[in-house]
Amino acid sequence: MKKIIVLLSIVVLFMTGCSVSRLDNENIGKNIKTLLSKDNSLYNVFYDGYKYYLPKGTGFVSRDDYNAVIKDSNGNRYYLYVDAIGYYKKVKNTYHENTKSHYSRKLNYNNKNGYIQIDENGSNFLIQFVYNYAKIEALVPKDDLTETVNYMCYILRSIKFNRKVIESMIGENTLDYKEQNYSLFNNGSSNENFLGVVEKYETDDYKKDLEDEKIDLNN
Repeated sequence: MKKIIVLLSIVVLFMTGCSVSRLDNENIGKNIKTLLSKDNSLYNVFYDGYKYYLPKGTGFVSRDDYNAVIKDSNGNRYYLYVDAIGYYKKVKNTYHENTKSHYSRKLNYNNKNGYIQIDENGSNFLIQFVYNYAKIEALVPKDDLTETVNYMCYILRSIKFNRKVIESMIGENTLDYKEQNYSLFNNGSSNENFLGVVEKYETDDYKKDLEDEKIDLNN
């Protein structure tokens, strides 16, 4: 009987690729290292020039070519911006860690870089996560902080650009890169800037009717 159990264990490890890892409910830094160190091969969101993975437990509220409002199962909203121009120009990470923040780290995994900065804002926390030429911001309660960062890691690590398509779009002036302001790597935007993002993407003109764009939290 013992031999059978051992053999079954070996088969299970072989089928899972020996890559089982647990996430910590409290240690944000450990989770970031665990998740960003892994390669991604899953995609379920596709646009001209790039694609990415939206994890189970999250869904779209609204979206367009390079911006999206995402909602998780706890009701928190994430504001995503994909910087195709920054990718095209290979903008460097000039972020400096902020000692006054609740959490601030410069990130570099698998030839992808960025930063995460978390600041207290009343009873909530403002997360600014820049990685792999994209940025996600969210204002969440303390109890949801770790899970929110985990979701952000899944999304940001998965973004994959198609340089040939982006070059073609720039050549056809589909992307007006000359007028872009490359500010993803500025040291943490203020709460006022975040509220400006919220106001922009929560307007009736921007949001799609949820009847047409239903949120799928189990994709």
